[in-house]
Amino acid sequence: MKRSVRRALAVMLIAVTAAGSLAGCGKGSTKTEQKVLTDVSFPLEETATLSFITSASPTSTQDPNERTIFKRLQEKTNVEIDWTCFVSDQFADKKNLALSKKDSLPDGLFNAGMSTYDLLRYAKQGVIIPVEELIDQYMPNLKKVLDENPDYRKMITAADGHIYSFPWLEQLGSGKEAIQAIADIPWINKTWLDELGLEVPTTTDELVEVLKAFRDSSPEGRNDVIPMSFMINKGGEDPGFLLGAFGYGDPGDHVVVTSDKEVVYANVQEGYKEGIEWFHTLQQENLIDPEAFTQDWAAYVAKGKSGRYGMFFTWDSGNIVSNQDDYIALPALAGPDGTVNAPRQSGSATSGVDIGRCVLTSACENLELAAKWIDLMYEPIQSVQNNWGTYGEEGKFNIFELKEDGTLAHMDLGTESPVEVREAQAVGGPLAILDSYYGTVTTCPDDAQWRLDILHETYVKDMKEEYVYPVAFMSQEDAELVTQYETEIRKYAEQKKAEWILNGGVDEEWDAYLEKMEGLGLSKFLEIKQKYLDAYFAE
Repeated sequence: MKRSVRRALAVMLIAVTAAGSLAGCGKGSTKTEQKVLTDVSFPLEETATLSFITSASPTSTQDPNERTIFKRLQEKTNVEIDWTCFVSDQFADKKNLALSKKDSLPDGLFNAGMSTYDLLRYAKQGVIIPVEELIDQYMPNLKKVLDENPDYRKMITAADGHIYSFPWLEQLGSGKEAIQAIADIPWINKTWLDELGLEVPTTTDELVEVLKAFRDSSPEGRNDVIPMSFMINKGGEDPGFLLGAFGYGDPGDHVVVTSDKEVVYANVQEGYKEGIEWFHTLQQENLIDPEAFTQDWAAYVAKGKSGRYGMFFTWDSGNIVSNQDDYIALPALAGPDGTVNAPRQSGSATSGVDIGRCVLTSACENLELAAKWIDLMYEPIQSVQNNWGTYGEEGKFNIFELKEDGTLAHMDLGTESPVEVREAQAVGGPLAILDSYYGTVTTCPDDAQWRLDILHETYVKDMKEEYVYPVAFMSQEDAELVTQYETEIRKYAEQKKAEWILNGGVDEEWDAYLEKMEGLGLSKFLEIKQKYLDAYFAE
């Protein structure tokens, strides 16, 4: 064992183990003093306990130990997990509160939801610990992934040389054809278009006419039609994709990398202003759902399941509507000057990466046990289940069928919502799914392959920009500054976006808006982002 790991163990052995519980939606975590294990191999001869914070969808079980995946892991390892589970929509605040109580920290956070800024901040405070030596000594599965994919090791390593977290990695395509390239796909009702004798629109003007026809013609005899709906400023449900017809579009983080490798902010571009003005005309024509600026996920889905939408935005249409076959992905539209652009999302150039998915805290005494248990999550067959779901649950819809050769085959989802089915079984957390697993460990999910096909056939040809902003681990100082600037810049930009679409006024307020954005630190924010982009390409 290396000296620094021995030192960390010694320090933790003489620490007083806190007893208490963190109030969550699961049973809560109570840390009790126990023997520190070495030379760990599973299953353990005697039961040991680790404590973790995690999160769960409000529509699924709030006790992780009720999930089949964790039941099987306990049988395999003889490790009991004392979970503190927070409902996902309350997780950020609850997690931060829990981490502020240093005398009652859990061993770790399984679904940590930490940005690089969070990792550096909590490391500086002594709340979380570096894990690179644990990876090299005790985690052969993760080490193999990082050794074979050195870019991943680079992504998760801080400027000080430490690794503070265990990542979530999902490969599904790469470059412009990575499945994450576009989140906010616009879905349009092809059945209604056919009924009304209309072609799929190819320009913004044609889309306006189609939406008016949906509004006025009562397709399928409906009198409750909503021509277009969305959830403003809500990632994949935001309509920013359509702004590509006016320039750079508006990706989720509002950051664009030009073909000249320059970082720009989408929401201060002249084309963005023109696009917002166009959206306001849709609002004036009653073509936009009046609840699009306030509705939550449940309301958005309820109207979709009722078949009311002529057009909506999301990652997968099956998550919103039951009549999925009625909808097609709307291609990128040509704007008033002929511009056609399918805007890509930052961080999507290679594969899905969540650096801060899982962490260990300074309260963790059983470092070897925790590291080896977490490393099981990186076994290919385990990663696949943690990410999507499992097999063999009686009386429930299963994501997988276990084949005789030990591989997992995705079941046909039928009319089931992919999100809801996976939330019922999957556990998330640290994992790695590589392209090499498809055909050897599992099949590619049907809905993922379907989505990859849509990207290839519908959008890749119109992806104007060659680059997107990569995953970049900034120094603590720069991460703090970027977070500080981005929080205020983004809040103001998104506030004005909603206001201008709803009430108009973008042209009259534009100069004052630009001045305010600059006052909030936009140039300084872009300067820091540019520094790390330049470093990324230099390497």
